[in-house]
Amino acid sequence: MKVNLGAYDNSWYNPGHPLKRLCWYVTSFLFFRNPVFPFYGFKVFLLRIFGARIGQGVIIKPGVHIKYPWMLQTGDHVWIGEGAWIDNLANVTLGNNVCISQGAMLLCGNHNYSKPGFDLIVKEIIMEEGSWSGAKSIVTGGVKMGSHAILTAGSVATKDLEAWGIYQGNPALKIKERTMETPV
Repeated sequence: MKVNLGAYDNSWYNPGHPLKRLCWYVTSFLFFRNPVFPFYGFKVFLLRIFGARIGQGVIIKPGVHIKYPWMLQTGDHVWIGEGAWIDNLANVTLGNNVCISQGAMLLCGNHNYSKPGFDLIVKEIIMEEGSWSGAKSIVTGGVKMGSHAILTAGSVATKDLEAWGIYQGNPALKIKERTMETPV
């Protein structure tokens, strides 16, 4: 057997009505991916109109790409950095106080390389409270980042990350425990 991309068929996958997707693509281009549009409140408003469930105090920097807002849920005080890409072909859930740094990618989709048709695979991503995906890091579909877990800059998470762990590398490996200083 060989790969046969001509046999690729993702007709089973329906992320929403084509008109809804088109409207979102235009809105996203004008207000989210646009590097000179910094108005967080308006972006949150637009996401909610398109079906996202967004908490309070969410900050979305310029240049952010969100594939399908109706598959996004955030808690309160979530930060999404410049150029972050949430390719949410499946549900993405971000708990309270989650940080997605600049250029980080959350990728819910992949392909089954063992099938000739390179079948589409989609899996959700969950980032629990206080977790942080560092700059240029990648979180792949099916990964759950435990509470306060850290994925360091440039690292790739292909498996669940334990709560309070700090992970580094490709694939990301736990390097130590996260500790928090007591406020003064």
